[in-house]
Amino acid sequence: MRFSVLGSGSAGNATILECGSTRILIDAGLSAKQLCARLEALGIDPKSISAILLTHEHGDHIRGLKNFLKKQPSPIYTTAETAHVVRESGVNNAEWITFEAGQEFVINHLTVSSFAIQHDAVDPVGYVVSNGNFRFGLLSDAGYVTSSVKIHLKKLSALFVEANYDEELLELDTKRPWSIKQRIASRHGHLSNLQVEELIREISHSGLSRIVFGHLSSDCNCPRKVTSHFSEVIEELGLPTELHCATQNEPTPWFEISGSF
Repeated sequence: MRFSVLGSGSAGNATILECGSTRILIDAGLSAKQLCARLEALGIDPKSISAILLTHEHGDHIRGLKNFLKKQPSPIYTTAETAHVVRESGVNNAEWITFEAGQEFVINHLTVSSFAIQHDAVDPVGYVVSNGNFRFGLLSDAGYVTSSVKIHLKKLSALFVEANYDEELLELDTKRPWSIKQRIASRHGHLSNLQVEELIREISHSGLSRIVFGHLSSDCNCPRKVTSHFSEVIEELGLPTELHCATQNEPTPWFEISGSF
């Protein structure tokens, strides 16, 4: 099992997960042109996508979906409420497979567990994908880490998690009005570095081989700050975990998922 973050940030988010011949695209917030180009740069034929999982309906997570489906029809897995909103936005050329947040389902030989998250969307979810040996978790666009989220993200082999903002930098930011800052820092906004640190301390174990941080604010966070902060956390916890920051402009390398749970 391996994964790559095709791009992550306010302008578009997408992640590809591969296990054998099964290839799952999680979100499609980049343009269809960029989705195809970045998949091909990783050696993936866009026509080989087995399924698309959606976390929620915001544009930076579905922007390229409609046109991508014209090139490669793929079943879309998401909650019924999210599917309704996305269809209303004009994405109606699709096979929809809906589930309730918290439900588990199977895509080929992979087991996908969904879990509810808090964000200002109709029914946002995160995912854990397992092949029986390794567990990959994805948590993006969540203003608060609930007890349920922590339970679902225990015993992971690898994690993609948003680290949207540094609390001090957000407070000092002069580009955003106070109302926007409140929204970002609310329980239905985004996760700060300190919130992610709390989560990692809660779910850390020796089998967590890699953490990739994403959705970094270009103004209120930066890869250097994230890498420095979490390297100290990982060292303190005595973990062998590798760290990486995803960017908006290019895909990450392929990350092989190892470690036990």
